[in-house]
Amino acid sequence: MSKSRLFELLFQEGELGKRLLLGLIAFALLAGTVAWFADRPDLSAASWATGTAIILASLLTEIAISLGKKEFGLDLIAALAMGGALLLGEHLTGSIVALMYSGGQALEDFAQRRARRELTALLNRVPRTAARYADGQLQEVSIEDLNPGDRIMIRRGEVVPVDGNVMDGMAVLDESALTGEAMPIRRRSGQPVTSGTTNAGDAFEMVGSSAASDSTYASIVRLVAAAKAAKAPIVRLADRYALVFLAVALLLAGGAWAVSGEPVRALAVVVIATPCPLILAVPVAIIAGVSRCAGKGVLVKGGGALEMLARVKTAILDKTGTITDGRARLVEVKSRTDLDPLEVLRLAASLDQGSHHVIARALVAAAKERGLKLVAPSGTREAAGSGVSGNIDGHEIAVGGWDFISQRIDETAFSRDIREWIRRDGVVAVLAAMDGVLAGAFLLADEVRPEAGSVLRQLREAGVERIVLATGDRTELAESLQSFLGLDSVAAELKPEGKTRIVEAERSAGPVMMVGDGVNDAPALAAADVGVAMGARGAAASSEAADVVILVDRLDRLASAIRIARRSRGIALQSVYMGMGLSAAGMIAAAFGYLTPVQGALLQEAIDVVAILNALRALGDPLSRWRKTTRLAHAELLKLEAEHGALMDVVDEIRHTSARVQQLPEEEVRNQLAHLDALLRQRLLPHERQDDEELYPRLRRQAGAPDALAGMSRTHMEIQRQVHSLTSLRQALSEHGPSPTQRYEIQRLLHGLEAITRLHFAQELEIYRSLEDE
Repeated sequence: MSKSRLFELLFQEGELGKRLLLGLIAFALLAGTVAWFADRPDLSAASWATGTAIILASLLTEIAISLGKKEFGLDLIAALAMGGALLLGEHLTGSIVALMYSGGQALEDFAQRRARRELTALLNRVPRTAARYADGQLQEVSIEDLNPGDRIMIRRGEVVPVDGNVMDGMAVLDESALTGEAMPIRRRSGQPVTSGTTNAGDAFEMVGSSAASDSTYASIVRLVAAAKAAKAPIVRLADRYALVFLAVALLLAGGAWAVSGEPVRALAVVVIATPCPLILAVPVAIIAGVSRCAGKGVLVKGGGALEMLARVKTAILDKTGTITDGRARLVEVKSRTDLDPLEVLRLAASLDQGSHHVIARALVAAAKERGLKLVAPSGTREAAGSGVSGNIDGHEIAVGGWDFISQRIDETAFSRDIREWIRRDGVVAVLAAMDGVLAGAFLLADEVRPEAGSVLRQLREAGVERIVLATGDRTELAESLQSFLGLDSVAAELKPEGKTRIVEAERSAGPVMMVGDGVNDAPALAAADVGVAMGARGAAASSEAADVVILVDRLDRLASAIRIARRSRGIALQSVYMGMGLSAAGMIAAAFGYLTPVQGALLQEAIDVVAILNALRALGDPLSRWRKTTRLAHAELLKLEAEHGALMDVVDEIRHTSARVQQLPEEEVRNQLAHLDALLRQRLLPHERQDDEELYPRLRRQAGAPDALAGMSRTHMEIQRQVHSLTSLRQALSEHGPSPTQRYEIQRLLHGLEAITRLHFAQELEIYRSLEDE
């Protein structure tokens, strides 16, 4: 190997060069020690001096490059210590300082690799090729050659290369790398597939909707690259501390030399002052925080964003897609008394299968959630944006808004009632007609996220002093949220520039965080001190403009990210103060002659190791191994949520029965109540008993609190009592059917049972999510 090549290897930047330098100085130190024990001080001094000189030459090169970039730090003290040791003949001291410096650099690389592994995992999963159909044949092509509309085969275990939609059949996808979801997700024909997910089932075909460069995963990879390259303000703050520390070290070293007349004392002071945890521990703690956020499905674009997230005083939240779910969901069904509401929903959803309208898709999703079997429509005719008509099971069905349906039905008392019933704020009404007569109506709404209230409380506990809702929706809808979410202020009917003005106005109280998901939020996200995008279903523009992207469709991850940011920043500052304090104490001791240069070098090495190990604490939860906690695994949380979802048709049946009990014929009342009673006893009550006898006791044992969840158990008792009351009322009906008074009592009881069951489910969901082991 040529000398020029060896020189290049010795001084190249990067991990390989640092490992080579560490190995070289370690060998030089060992060889010199062996020579010293062999009573060859000349060889030992030469070995130690040579190793020190090589490391010093490498360090001076790095300092020159840094000064060219106008960057300045404590590396200069290390250079002074090594240079001074060589000049004073303290070759062992110089060798130890060189080993200490090289070892610190290698330790920093290890710590940063450990902290970045979540981010690196995303980059390593980028697919390179894809199987595309061309002329009926499969061809392996580079993902850069994929275009929207291409038909692609995704084989088992492959990563989806671009965004698109499933063709025929079903796809079973592992989304854990992007969202943290532990359980595979099923996607049916026509449903969207996100790039970066892994096919966990059989091979399926999809149609690409974007080019590889525009896909969700490519956007995430760009964000990761930005996160890895960014430098946090707190790191620059450490560099500013370094200037002060350097001045103090040089003054103390010069004073010790001047007073004692011994240059060795000055060398000892300089040795203890270098390389100092300031340049090692702070970046490690910050990057560790970024990595922990990535592991929870929150992508932070670098340490600067993480530090700002820790300092937030005001949170501005968009409404749609942030506070609310961002999707229309079925909240209420009303049908003619002679029709089953779920049958009306089945007919409407079957017809809507062929429509791409967002409300039609919501209706289809609601039917599938309730386990309804949809059939293929025939003779479908769609009026864009208004409604659709066609034939289902031999019936002429029409589904759409009031204007669309009213032209196709005869007016009846029921239609007049429905016209009044659908007139309410914050909902979208869809009507269904069958054979020219109104069959029923559906109300859909964008509901508040179940975790919203809990998240806002957690934000305040984390130090956020002011929470503002900024939305483009109507004022009355926004103010309705303020009443029960405890918001400090509401700004409604805003255009994008209006949200930006709100950000500027709120900045006087401290750093401002803006949270949103739409294209209209992008300017405000960019203007805020820290912009947070709900990126799971949000617009690409908002993700690009934001400093933080929540990859999971869960608002509670925002609170987790803020807690991580505050802890990481605290640990970084703790490492700074601890390292500076210990180094200052050692410098004073060295100035008074209590520490030799060799002792000082060993002491500083110990200080560096302690500071970096302390910084690595940011990778974990505090006291997680010792503190007794009550936690639910993510898979168990999904299971519990699915159990509640499977029971929603029972809760819907309570509502439907209460709405119809006044109009049903006497015999039909008996049948309907008997059916509902059986449904409650066969499905709802066993679920509540299982929670009370298995889940709650386990959570109590884990928490070590025998009274935990006592309020929830009391609600179980109330639900059981009301079901028993319904049974008693049903059995007390006379042969002639229910009297008006009995109908009223039944209706009142059912209203209460529905309300308490829905509230109980919501409370349990909030409790379960708060216990999730993230």
